[in-house]
Amino acid sequence: MGGLLSGLDQSLISGANLYMPADLSLDSGQVSLVDSLMPLGAVLGALILSPTNEVLGRKLSIIVACLLYTLGAGLEAGAHSVGMMYAGRFILGMGLGLEGGTVPVYVAECVAKKFRGNLVSLYQFNIALGEVFGYVVAAIFVNVSGTWRWMLGSSLLFSTILFVGMIFMPESPRYLMHKGREVESYGVWKRIRGVSDIDAKREFIVMRHLVEQEQEEKKRLRYPYLDFIRVPRCRRAIVYANIMVFLGQFTGVNAIMYYMSVLMSEVGFSSKKSVFMSLVGGGSLLLGTIPAILWMDRFGRRVAAITLLPGFFVGLLIIGFGYFIPLSNVHAAEGVYITGLIIYMWFFGSYACLTWVLPSEVYPTYLRSYGMTSSDATLFLCAFIVTYNFSRMQNAMTKTGLAVGFYGGIAVFGWIYQVLCMPETKNKTLEEIDLVFSKPTKELVKENWESTKETVSDLFCLRWKRAFGLQGDY
Repeated sequence: MGGLLSGLDQSLISGANLYMPADLSLDSGQVSLVDSLMPLGAVLGALILSPTNEVLGRKLSIIVACLLYTLGAGLEAGAHSVGMMYAGRFILGMGLGLEGGTVPVYVAECVAKKFRGNLVSLYQFNIALGEVFGYVVAAIFVNVSGTWRWMLGSSLLFSTILFVGMIFMPESPRYLMHKGREVESYGVWKRIRGVSDIDAKREFIVMRHLVEQEQEEKKRLRYPYLDFIRVPRCRRAIVYANIMVFLGQFTGVNAIMYYMSVLMSEVGFSSKKSVFMSLVGGGSLLLGTIPAILWMDRFGRRVAAITLLPGFFVGLLIIGFGYFIPLSNVHAAEGVYITGLIIYMWFFGSYACLTWVLPSEVYPTYLRSYGMTSSDATLFLCAFIVTYNFSRMQNAMTKTGLAVGFYGGIAVFGWIYQVLCMPETKNKTLEEIDLVFSKPTKELVKENWESTKETVSDLFCLRWKRAFGLQGDY
């Protein structure tokens, strides 16, 4: 439900953009600010994520996010001035930032290692499903009086459902252990994981031991978050997680999503048809998350990332060169644009799962809320920069230059980074991942390079299972 609400609120603005500016007398600069204030508010939501998670815990943090969602959506739907719309978008963004950083951690801390990647990926699936719902809602209300108000106000239903549901959910057992509440932690662990399985017992004991070690270390530190600078293991984790988040955003997905209806109209679709055709992009994103949910824990994070990022570039290439087709040949222009959009959104659907899974699992327990604060803030700050500057960058670089040269160029450089610097974390407990990031960067790069050479050799020799991590260690 957290992912569903997040996706819904991010895509509703696409349909509203066709009608709201005229009703509120907004110019293009104000429209850009309205669109981008949600990710900007999410930056603030991400910054309060760490203290909120530390003081209130994962469960209550999600409940607070629901209250922010509800207040923001109410202000949006009832806005009679640009200032009221600004306030609604910003508050809604705060809820998005707080919820977006808490839910993946809550899931990662509660489930077994063999399901962790799949279930955190399910969060991204529901973001994509929420985005599709957003486009469906826009299509439902497109002919209703007060069109955009109904669109933006519809999220109140979903925030209420999440709020009620979270009342009955338990707190994270790792958070309870982190706070010294061992009996409560064991009770939750017994409820959600059971104690009859030897692996579950072992994981609980290892978690308890590691948390005790971290607490002893934390007592010596007045400012534990400074470990991101002074401890190499923590420094590697925060750099790696935030580069992955950066790659997910600076390849342009939020700008394309927020402006999808507008971009559709630019290649020849009518306003109403643009709203309906936006479902194609949202549907592709949704379908793209399914392979990640089914196979991420089988193929691994590294194989998935290296395989998916080139798909971004292909989709952006088709979109970019589709702009060269004159509108006099409108069917060709629409067809090429839709083809590129489907490819781009499908590959991003799977890749986006990584940008939630990786940050949720690479930080040590005592720094996880601080780490997720940085990753969450990075994600939404990048989304704000890309969204707010989209129109300006498009004018300065041309549509093709922005799609192929800028977004596509970042995809190429990101692929090189992943080949050299991305470690594999599949089938590892959160405690075992500590050991991976304790290795020096030079050693990780050397291992990745040797692994890449072996994979290329396996591909040429048609050893598919070994090449894709299905046989032995990757």
